[in-house]
Amino acid sequence: MSALENIRREWRPLLALAWPLVLAEIGWMAMGIIDTIMVGRLPDSAAAIGAVSLGSILFVTSTVSGSCLLLGLDTVVSQAYGAGRMADCHRSLWSALYLCAAVAPALMIVNAAMAAGLPRFGVNPRVLPQTAAYIRILNWGTLPLMLYFAFRRYLQGIGLVKPVMFALVSANAINLFGNWVLIYGHLGFRAMGTDGSAWATFAARVYMAGGLISCALYYDRARRSGLFHVPLAPEWPRLARLLKLGIPAATQVVLEIGVFGLATALIARLDAASLAGHQIALNLASLTFMVPLGISSAAAVRVGHLIGQRDPAAAGRAGWSALACGVAFMSLAAFAFLTIPERIARIYTADPAVIRISVRLLAIAAAFQLFDGCQVVAAGALRGTGNTRTPMLCNLLFYWFVGLPLGMWLCFRAGWGAAGLWTGLCCGLILIGSVLLAVWRQTVADLRRSAAAMQRRMPAPP
Repeated sequence: MSALENIRREWRPLLALAWPLVLAEIGWMAMGIIDTIMVGRLPDSAAAIGAVSLGSILFVTSTVSGSCLLLGLDTVVSQAYGAGRMADCHRSLWSALYLCAAVAPALMIVNAAMAAGLPRFGVNPRVLPQTAAYIRILNWGTLPLMLYFAFRRYLQGIGLVKPVMFALVSANAINLFGNWVLIYGHLGFRAMGTDGSAWATFAARVYMAGGLISCALYYDRARRSGLFHVPLAPEWPRLARLLKLGIPAATQVVLEIGVFGLATALIARLDAASLAGHQIALNLASLTFMVPLGISSAAAVRVGHLIGQRDPAAAGRAGWSALACGVAFMSLAAFAFLTIPERIARIYTADPAVIRISVRLLAIAAAFQLFDGCQVVAAGALRGTGNTRTPMLCNLLFYWFVGLPLGMWLCFRAGWGAAGLWTGLCCGLILIGSVLLAVWRQTVADLRRSAAAMQRRMPAPP
């Protein structure tokens, strides 16, 4: 069987995992878009949008980064499930829940400190009180959000991905309804403005956590899998392994979110049109990124399952199949950014200056789409094997020590403006994608050698 046929054989099981997770990632992003659109109809829409946007960015940067400590579940649960060790999956989940209980209070303190410290950072007085209140309300959802992450990684690891998709899609409906009721004061409720949007998001996140917890309990009862028949006390070696895998993965997320957050702050020093064009291009690039991000989660699970089944050759094929899917989609995205950028930009604005800058930035985004898809999918495949350090180191080196300094020089010294900063980050992304692709190729070679060694150790048939 040819290499291409081997890869195509993996597409069906991979896509069965990937498409619900892709919809889940899009649903996660849609929640923020809904909040922004709904508060945009308030009387002082500029202040309301600014408060919701800033509050969301600050809360997500801290809380989601902390929740990414649980990404180690992708490795340990999927590999244990592939090996048929269901009790091991349960024990990892309980360890993750202890981690949630320990980390959530620390994150809440950080979020409260951010809300209290906003005046020191020169936040616009029109935006300041609404932003602080927005963060304080969202902060009550820190533990539910971490529980959602823990149960999501566990359910993904045992191959239950449709409940994750359903939770995100239906949570958007709850968030939309909550925004309509609480922002504007419908159905007898008091009009709460941006505070109402925060409470609606809080309710949606409690619902998401409750939904996935209910699914896990239902699965355990229906399959009699023994979720409560394993030791419930903390297992320190297991917690240590989760942190060993999770800390590099969480650091990678912080580095990636942070570099684009800093880029936004730097471009804010330029004219308003540059900032608006940057926001449009970044929003579109983030939207296309959701698809390979979902494929990346599926790759981590599928590779982990096959390694657990002691089939390293198939794990290599699964990773290449995921990369092929990610690259195929990002090729289409790049084609759209190159051929119809003006039409896309006009969806957001009619300002000619903003459209002109957006078109230029979308051309740069088209150049890094393939590499962005490669780097996120390769990172997921590597996570399935237990390698979370390499993607972290690549993000640190090529974003922060190559792409960002180059972009700042091109932006402010060479006079390229926003396009200069995007060009620098594009170079960083190209390097990250290329290196992670090479690392995955070497990992596959190692997996093949492992498979050959296993084959040699098998006894000859009589």
